[in-house]
Amino acid sequence: MSITVNIRYTGRNGSARKFAEEMTASGLVEAVRAEAGNEGYEYFFPMEDAETVLLIDRWTSQEAIDLHHKSEMMKQIAALREKYGLRMKVERFTDL
Repeated sequence: MSITVNIRYTGRNGSARKFAEEMTASGLVEAVRAEAGNEGYEYFFPMEDAETVLLIDRWTSQEAIDLHHKSEMMKQIAALREKYGLRMKVERFTDL
């Protein structure tokens, strides 16, 4: 069973895109992708909403997600979200 989590980050004045750019430049994106159980971690930019970024995050199990959420890098990600003043909308899907 795989779990896909879609997270829409929304900000102002391009802050969501800047967040995604800093996540990539800082190496955090590659670090998440290297975690055990991660099957995908990609950002997308909706054409009709310049203030939103969509993250599609895919994991092998809930246990892998739980370990990710307890990791030190989650503190760094949360700090970046705060830095850029982002709101989040989360959707979760499972493959049976």
